[in-house]
Amino acid sequence: MNVVVIGYGSIGRRHCRILNEMGYHVSIVSKRDINYPLKYNTLRDAIHTEKPEYVVIANETSAHLETLESLDNLRYHHKILVEKPLYHQNVKTMFHFSDLYIGYNLRFHPIIQALYKHLQGQKVLSVQAYAGQYLPNWRPSTDYTSSYSSDRNKGGGVIRDLSHELDYLQFLFGEWNALFALGGKWSDLAITSDDTFAIVYQSKDCPTINLQINYLDHIAQRTITINTVNHTYKADLINNTLQINDQIHTYSLDADETYKKQHLAIIHDEKEFLCTYDQGLAIVNMIESAENSSTERAWILNE
Repeated sequence: MNVVVIGYGSIGRRHCRILNEMGYHVSIVSKRDINYPLKYNTLRDAIHTEKPEYVVIANETSAHLETLESLDNLRYHHKILVEKPLYHQNVKTMFHFSDLYIGYNLRFHPIIQALYKHLQGQKVLSVQAYAGQYLPNWRPSTDYTSSYSSDRNKGGGVIRDLSHELDYLQFLFGEWNALFALGGKWSDLAITSDDTFAIVYQSKDCPTINLQINYLDHIAQRTITINTVNHTYKADLINNTLQINDQIHTYSLDADETYKKQHLAIIHDEKEFLCTYDQGLAIVNMIESAENSSTERAWILNE
């Protein structure tokens, strides 16, 4: 299978490496001078020459819409993965790609999938989720001030970077009904994007969900606590443990496993855990609603 990866930043390089290791023929679209043997300067050249069956969009979030429009104009209608989030702001444009998915690979984490199965048929009473990591430590070989994460205009900011949390919470507990949020840039990090967000909301399947995400935590953390009528679940996605009441289960996975499983699911049409275009668009809507709530200091309804 021929695969084209658009963008060669940290996530583009990762997709390229993983797909090569999986045995696919991978070319890159990038205007930068990069050290890669199969590289095209334009998407048109890559599509016409490689005739790919799978395209991964891994450029800056602010360029996703233009890239999808270009693929549509080039009459590309095979499999597409768009890195999260789908867009940096809500748009009305709809596409008719039959196999377009959003890169929320945490859906393929074995703990998220275990929770999905355990929670079937249970009444969920409350959820608390937390994710934080100090931004300068995210990509040790890169100056954080030059990353897209630091630039709001490029689609950066913690609420977009860590929108994995928004996605898996909606995946597990349904779409949000009403939310209140506080967020912004509160640290002295040299960035123009938000570094902290706290969101309280109600969803279809849970009366109260509390989420906090940040670029500030010098101790990297990613946890979820769920209370049902008969069980408490405490998941740690960094240490890969899931505690159910008094029992602790430990999971073993490498850093690339969720990406590999996501690629395989797309390639083999196994759609149970994939994030669809509409679901990705719903996350963009939730992000903008949280930003509006923070600005207006008001509850926002999902109407």
